[in-house]
Amino acid sequence: MRKKIALLLSFALCFGVALGAMAQTGRIAILLEGSRGDLSFNDMGTKGAEAAVTDLNLELDIVQNAAASDYLPNLRNLSRSEQYDLIISFGFLQADAVRQAASEFPDQKYLTVGGAITDRSNVMAILFHENEVSALIGALAALTAAHHGYPRAGIVLGVEIPVLYHFEAGYRFGMQWGLDRYAAETGLTPEVGMLYTYAGTFQDIAVGRIASEAMLAQGAASIYNVAGALGIGDLQAITAFHTQEGTRSGPPYFFGVDANQDYLGEGFHGLASAMKRIDNATYQAIETVANGTFAGGLRVLGLADSGVGISKLQDLEEFLQFGIEAGAISSDAYYSTIANWAANRATVPQWIWDAIGELEVLILSEALLIPTANTPDEMGAIRMQYPLGAP
Repeated sequence: MRKKIALLLSFALCFGVALGAMAQTGRIAILLEGSRGDLSFNDMGTKGAEAAVTDLNLELDIVQNAAASDYLPNLRNLSRSEQYDLIISFGFLQADAVRQAASEFPDQKYLTVGGAITDRSNVMAILFHENEVSALIGALAALTAAHHGYPRAGIVLGVEIPVLYHFEAGYRFGMQWGLDRYAAETGLTPEVGMLYTYAGTFQDIAVGRIASEAMLAQGAASIYNVAGALGIGDLQAITAFHTQEGTRSGPPYFFGVDANQDYLGEGFHGLASAMKRIDNATYQAIETVANGTFAGGLRVLGLADSGVGISKLQDLEEFLQFGIEAGAISSDAYYSTIANWAANRATVPQWIWDAIGELEVLILSEALLIPTANTPDEMGAIRMQYPLGAP
């Protein structure tokens, strides 16, 4: 009997210790590049973190940088406190500060989403295969231009940096794939060229509008925003074009970037967005800390990892709800935005949507590898391979 009691006590003690370990609360810190309300990197990353801390019984602290000069001091303060199992930053602008802090606090774990840090064992860096999702947008741009009889499709990019080369390279490949697919489907040779420009900025909305107006004047059936806030100017130009023509849907279309931007402009003109699933990336990284599998180094997430994706109805519904909860979108706009978006999508025949689905499957199965570029020379080679000269 005594042996049985001893065994039961021993089991209870071990079980109690295990329960205590499971209930132990860890702590995560997020250092924002700017503030909440951008409905992009900051908001999406925080969304993923909030879901993770809820599911994994953790605590979350959020710190906002008022200026770039705050990056390193804030990282040092958070690291010096020794309170955090993981410190997270979003965007490539904070990467140098994270690298420096990581060298000063080698026992602190860091996550940078969008910063390419490969030389610190205590830093997990997550990047994305933007070329994969951009290929889907490029194919859709080419197919819709050909179907509606437009001679061109446009893309407005921000600053010439490697990550934007990823977008351009994938878009060029996708456009060529789309034109080939159109020819195979219809027996016709489509004459659709590509218009592109690097605006040199991510912030000047007026520059985006001017660039888009020039492309629309040349017969662009769509404008793909790869320049952050500059895309507001792209959409302004498209909206003004429709107002002038007296149309509410159909080409010219707007393609969003990074987050689901289909809701912009009440959903009238956004056809699809090339999404970076920053929320998924952040959740997955926090999960590795919670289960003890965190490892420094570079991870690149693509379609197969749910790291990128082309927007669909469920994404719009989730994003609208997310925006309403954040106070950035009116709840009254929920159903009308979805209705406007659906009407716009209906101007594209089903066989084109099926073709985009086929391309997605080819990428997921690795039956088709999408080219990318990281240097001006590499980008130049892809431009020569896929010139897409306008007729």
